Amino acid sequence: MASRVLGFARDILIAAVLGTGPVADAFFVALRLPNLFRRLFGEGAFNAAFVPAISTILHKDGMRAATEFAEEATAVMAFWLGGITILGELFMPWLLYVLAPGFGGQGGRFDLAVGMSRIMFPYLFFICLTALFSGVLNALSRFAAAAAAPVLFNIFMIAAMLWLAPYMHNAGYALSWGVVVSGIAQLALVLWAIRRAGMRFTRPKLQFSPHIRQMFKRMAPALVGAGVTQLNVSIDIIIATLLPAGSVSVLYYADRVNQLPLGVIATAAGTALLPAVTKHIALGEAAEANTALNRAFESVLMLTLPAAVGLSVAAKAVMDVAFVRGAFTAHNAVLAGHSLAAFAIGLPVFALIKILTPGFYARGDTVTPLKIGVAAVALNLGLNLLFMHPLKAVGPALATSLSSAFNAAWLFALLARRGHFRFDALSRRRIPRILLSGAIMACALWGVERLLPPGVTTIPEFLLLVLVGAVFYFGPGTALSAFNPREVLGLLRRRRKPA
Repeated sequence: MASRVLGFARDILIAAVLGTGPVADAFFVALRLPNLFRRLFGEGAFNAAFVPAISTILHKDGMRAATEFAEEATAVMAFWLGGITILGELFMPWLLYVLAPGFGGQGGRFDLAVGMSRIMFPYLFFICLTALFSGVLNALSRFAAAAAAPVLFNIFMIAAMLWLAPYMHNAGYALSWGVVVSGIAQLALVLWAIRRAGMRFTRPKLQFSPHIRQMFKRMAPALVGAGVTQLNVSIDIIIATLLPAGSVSVLYYADRVNQLPLGVIATAAGTALLPAVTKHIALGEAAEANTALNRAFESVLMLTLPAAVGLSVAAKAVMDVAFVRGAFTAHNAVLAGHSLAAFAIGLPVFALIKILTPGFYARGDTVTPLKIGVAAVALNLGLNLLFMHPLKAVGPALATSLSSAFNAAWLFALLARRGHFRFDALSRRRIPRILLSGAIMACALWGVERLLPPGVTTIPEFLLLVLVGAVFYFGPGTALSAFNPREVLGLLRRRRKPA
């Protein structure tokens, strides 16, 4: 939560400084390349392969064996990440021809993007190793340090804008240096946390043991299967470079608002769920694994649905209050609000993908999510091409939501058909009532918005919308027994059982 809120503050500052101009477009495209690696490895493919592997070794063979496995993984990852970093620096212009075809390949935004990308690209080396050590911490049931590491990312970027930007050619270059330094700081934090957890690394050895080979075998298909949402967003950025100038920035700001509830709720739930489900399956506790999936499904739907309704119905109001200042104009807010509404309608399915994929990964199946992911990426590309001209910057956002819904539905159907996930009596009673509460909230918000005066939304008007949304969601939800307020508060606390 702290990481996402601070990240939102960072984006407010970026919007005020850069707006939606050419420097902003170039910076967001440059950030996309290492950020894609971060999200794939930190929240997707690497965790999908590494966490079940080290959790199994830890429970079956003990701490020493798990430490040796982590050391081997560190050596192998450092070796090939170093190679990728060198190749990326050498061939950066060609990478950006693919990532930003609409920049024209020369001058202006393209040259800015190449320069910023070369500064930022080493970040992927540090952040992917951070993902590895975060996986170790997750396997040890230590979540705080890994979840808090992105706080440093935000702190260093804010510091770069405030204190380094006056000495650089433009604020985009200052932000790029802040990204790199934050990667080093995040890596140092998780290494410190591992030592505090009792795991002592010695000298990592570069060798491909059977465990390492199995991990990479599972990791390869999971790069697409677990990271399909991020691949879809990357396709959105590629398409956005072909749209009118400023479209990349508009999509970035809309996506960042959408990512706030997604990161706080879905990523946290998925991260905690994977080792829990893996443990139940390793112990032959299929019923307990299904119960864990049911409760996670309910909880994520309960918390993401009001966010989706609020961000879609009151999208312009959100963008007005969050970003309209400095270089970010009221017109920018209207455009970004339209894209935010298209992203937000897919928020619950983005989150449910995070819950459904551990049902496959915990059983060592990374191929099925790969196949579904490939189909979803193809659908997203097709929808982008269909929507890009009539819908402009709204098209990529809507295409991402629809393709993600397709992805989630297919994952759910296969888990159910294999008998790995079925709704229990409690879920069958609660889920329709949660959906009804969301519909009531949407009607109430829509009605209040019609009564507000035109123009830029003020903070009191925004707070009124928040209050109406909360009352007309949690009120009916409690009355219908869709959820219990005490359970909601319990979800926000991590309770440690006595040893």
